[in-house]
Amino acid sequence: MQQSEPQVADNPEASRFEITVDGALAGFADYRLKGPAISFTHTEIDPAFEGRGLGSTLVRAALDAARDAGLEVLPFCPFVQRYIARHPEYLDLVPADRRARFSLDGGEGSK
Repeated sequence: MQQSEPQVADNPEASRFEITVDGALAGFADYRLKGPAISFTHTEIDPAFEGRGLGSTLVRAALDAARDAGLEVLPFCPFVQRYIARHPEYLDLVPADRRARFSLDGGEGSK
């Protein structure tokens, strides 16, 4: 049976981005909006869906949505921090004066 592509959608009532596979909730990325910033606080993928790259798909879509909305990103969630560290094209979303706090100050292998 062919599975459909994962779908990512913002659920503002729950303050999270959700990823679904064939209509089933596979995971989410919690956030808080405050002024011009979105703080990602927790990302979770259901164990039944792990190992499919859904966390990366979810975070990429959430970061793209933040960019489209003109929001600064504060990656309190360690998964989001690691994703941005591995994908420097998203580093500009984190305010330069806050990058060191999230260990995103550019030094490969720093810390």
